Amino acid sequence: MTNDESSMEQRYLTLTLGEDLYAFAISAVREILDMTEITRIPQTPPYMRGVVNVRGIAVPVIDLRSKFNLGQVEQTLQTRIIIVEINDGHTTSVMGALADSVKEVLDIDTSSIAPPPAMGGVTAADYIKGISRQGERFILIVNVDKVFSSEEIVDLSRVMESAAASPNAHEDSAPAG
Repeated sequence: MTNDESSMEQRYLTLTLGEDLYAFAISAVREILDMTEITRIPQTPPYMRGVVNVRGIAVPVIDLRSKFNLGQVEQTLQTRIIIVEINDGHTTSVMGALADSVKEVLDIDTSSIAPPPAMGGVTAADYIKGISRQGERFILIVNVDKVFSSEEIVDLSRVMESAAASPNAHEDSAPAG
């Protein structure tokens, strides 16, 4: 490995969940929204808050704290919805992540990112890609594709995208009268 490869920096958007600092790869982030009205969808998991309107498209939003079993995000002036793009290899889906706050974009040296500690929990193994340090604080690097890849989330996202692509589909199937 050359010296250039071992010290490559990547950009990350940092956010808070409670007192902890997390980061998303900036390449997955599409935009950041102020808190807005979220329409609840019945029969969805508790971490699925509902959908928000992003320029006429219904985008599913998950509560990251709830997904990580850390309680729920409480709405404050700092609460944000981070719109991310998830690529599962076949399609790209747009999702929203509810966070307590968004902090800054950081360049993190990839050589300073350690694997998550083995703690026996599904969150560390599946949702956290690595851990880095900024000063005295740890930053948990989120594996965005894994967090948003559960079947319920992907299915809801596809339903919303299909509905947006053909808003008059139900009218076309009505008998002419």
